[in-house]
Amino acid sequence: MNNQTGCSDLVMEPGNPNVFYAGTWRLIRTPYSMESGGEGSGLWKSTDGGETWKNISANKGLPKNTWGIVGVAVAPSNTDKIYTILENKNGGLFMSEDGGETWTLQSSDNNIRQRAWYYSKVFVDPQNENKVYCPNVNFMVSNDGGKTFKEQDTPHGDHHDLWIDPEDGNRMIVADDGGAQVSFDAGNNWSTCLNQPTAQVYRLSTDNAFPYRILAGQQDNSAFRIKSRTYGSAITIDDMENAAGAESGYVVADPLNPEITYGGNYMGMLQRLDHKTGETRLINVWPVDNMGAGAEAAKYRFQWNYPIFFSPHNPKKLYAAGNHLFSTEDDGKSWKMISPDLTTNDKVKQASSGGPITQDNTSVEYYCTIFTTTESPLEKDLLWSGSDDGLIYVSKDGGANWENVTPKDSPKWMMWNCVETDPVKKGTAYFVGTRYKLDDFAPYIYKTEDYGKTWKKIVTGIPSMHFTRTIRADKKRPGLLYAGTEYGMYISYNDGASWESFQLNLPMVPITDLAIKNNDLIVGTQGRSIYILDDLTVVQQQNETIANKKLHVFDVEPAYRMPGGRGRFGRGGTVTNAGANPPNGTVINYYLKEADDSAKLSIEVMDKDKKAIKTYSTTSKDNKIEINKGLNQFVWDMNYPVAEKVDGLILWNGFVGGPKAAPGQYFAKFKLGKDSTEVPFTILADPNYKISNAEHTEQFDFLIKVRDKFSEVMKAIKNIREVRSQMNDFTSRMGKGIPKEVKTQIDTINKQMTAVEESLHQTKAKSGQDVLNFPIQLDDKLASLYRAAGAGQSAPSNQAKAAYAELSVLIDVQLNKLKNIMSEDVSKLNQLIHEKTLPVIGVKSESKEM
Repeated sequence: MNNQTGCSDLVMEPGNPNVFYAGTWRLIRTPYSMESGGEGSGLWKSTDGGETWKNISANKGLPKNTWGIVGVAVAPSNTDKIYTILENKNGGLFMSEDGGETWTLQSSDNNIRQRAWYYSKVFVDPQNENKVYCPNVNFMVSNDGGKTFKEQDTPHGDHHDLWIDPEDGNRMIVADDGGAQVSFDAGNNWSTCLNQPTAQVYRLSTDNAFPYRILAGQQDNSAFRIKSRTYGSAITIDDMENAAGAESGYVVADPLNPEITYGGNYMGMLQRLDHKTGETRLINVWPVDNMGAGAEAAKYRFQWNYPIFFSPHNPKKLYAAGNHLFSTEDDGKSWKMISPDLTTNDKVKQASSGGPITQDNTSVEYYCTIFTTTESPLEKDLLWSGSDDGLIYVSKDGGANWENVTPKDSPKWMMWNCVETDPVKKGTAYFVGTRYKLDDFAPYIYKTEDYGKTWKKIVTGIPSMHFTRTIRADKKRPGLLYAGTEYGMYISYNDGASWESFQLNLPMVPITDLAIKNNDLIVGTQGRSIYILDDLTVVQQQNETIANKKLHVFDVEPAYRMPGGRGRFGRGGTVTNAGANPPNGTVINYYLKEADDSAKLSIEVMDKDKKAIKTYSTTSKDNKIEINKGLNQFVWDMNYPVAEKVDGLILWNGFVGGPKAAPGQYFAKFKLGKDSTEVPFTILADPNYKISNAEHTEQFDFLIKVRDKFSEVMKAIKNIREVRSQMNDFTSRMGKGIPKEVKTQIDTINKQMTAVEESLHQTKAKSGQDVLNFPIQLDDKLASLYRAAGAGQSAPSNQAKAAYAELSVLIDVQLNKLKNIMSEDVSKLNQLIHEKTLPVIGVKSESKEM
């Protein structure tokens, strides 16, 4: 054979490890073409376990002419029956009943042989030699030995592989462009394809909603947008929805209205989608489809993954890049060409792709196109362009004039995959290139600080085979860079002079794009969906001196006052097959040089006046924290301490909690032995709610007032039960020897306290729904008021204030009664016991025997 041929399929005769069949395939793929077929493609058989092979491609019944991809299968129930599906001018599904000696064409149905290079697999049921599967765009099944095929429903299209249980043909797993699905009834029913985070993301963007959403196109699935965090317990499929575009392109949101998205796709498709109304418009720069033709047939060459982006200086200006750069300021009703052809425009590399047997043109192989471009957020009208055929251009005047500034030492035919401008240094840009399609897997990152006049290659520390795909510059720390490669993440603290691995808990997976939003680093991967590194503060503030400090607390990123991150009804727990919300609350990261068993750390959270709210410590019973050597994280949930509780009470409205802190300034004081440090932090209002800080404060103050009143009630019930317990214990110990006056006084106090208790709480309720029979009392009513006033984000209503005024008067009447009982009646009882010189401590008196 030759060095352009590989093995496309390999199967063993079931039960006989000496007999193998193999399909071989000559395949050449360049950045601008794909050739499926030629010398080397064929069908082979071995009868000695693979030691030697016989080419059976010319056996009787198989087609002549050029062969392409070959798939092969052996019927387990009749190992003389062989099926092969092959790409050929006269190709299709062939069957042999004599171990490959002679063959018969069973079907040339295009439904099993379209886009042959992309599919061409065949499988046979283990018990039925005539039941044949040929996965393709649709899942194709034959029950007559491949003569006729019918489509069988599956959860997703584009089927590439199939596993059938050799013991039970009803059990199977199909692999398609939606993931993998399982069937237990021979494909009549399948498991969902929505249970695996396998999205293959091309490009990332974010919108200006709150919480912000991530937008992307995903291979062989729809373009989508998904929330970066939610008000619920996790980020689920319900938080993901289709966006403009389709599988392959950029997706961006209108900066002024996140409910409008724009998405690209192959063949220059550009869609505008209004998520509110559902209206969709196609606003292609040139609305003529050239599907199936080579790049030479297109008026403008738009690659499968062509760039679209909004100007950071003009939110109405949308750019789109083919071989020229275009812009629109009227939602795509008209487009303006603002550049010449910014590529080599090599006509030799614009021919139809796919041959020599089957043509295949989806614009993946469209070449000589702009592959990455941007406008500098720092400098208006400074435009950068990188092509997939190696050229870099810059314009300083919004596209009126362009200069070729390609690095002189960059290899030819570089695909410039990503451009990033420095957020603080004018004239500085970073370009990431790849040449893996040319069998060059080296990383390529170039930096210019003078608008492209000179360039420096900055890849030291990135392994020689980890080819680079994307780069982003930190928005806060100059010189801090993040790079995504085919084999994970890298970071540089010195503007690219050196790099180190930044993998953390990321799977080893290709990183296709990066984005920074609200100081979060968003990572798009090829096959493992999207990851977010929340809050880059620790990364940004990292320095050599921290490691030598016993205690270091990092600056605290402002946190939003919002729900989310907890399980149903606040009980905690996790949701399977879902994205994780970031921690809910204020996140404070701190470093401990040592954290042995003797280390004692306390964290005191304080309000704006530095009045203590809550203290957490390693020795606390209720507010315990765990610490480790090195980096630690403390999350304050923003909740004030809850109200007092009485164990065993039945309350329809539950106990009163602690209100969430109002937006504003707060402090946290860390103490580790003799070392201490104090950091300020800010709580921000949820921007989705139109409520002022004054109204937030009013709601908070009201809830604190209700909480404290509820605590008074709980303490009163505790006091009643404590005094009653003591009196009952005293009566029990005294037995029949208790003086009548004392017994009378105890009974009177008990009766008075019971009346108060029964007014404050429904004592007859012994189970959860007993209150449907025994009406709730003042404590439960107060809890209902707390729940009503705490629902949503709003200042307390007038009726809530009125209800509190009414309830508090009724409660105070009972509390005052109890106060009088304790101060007067209990005092009289103690005085009476003292006068009678009755023992306060002792064992129960025994009665005399008669």
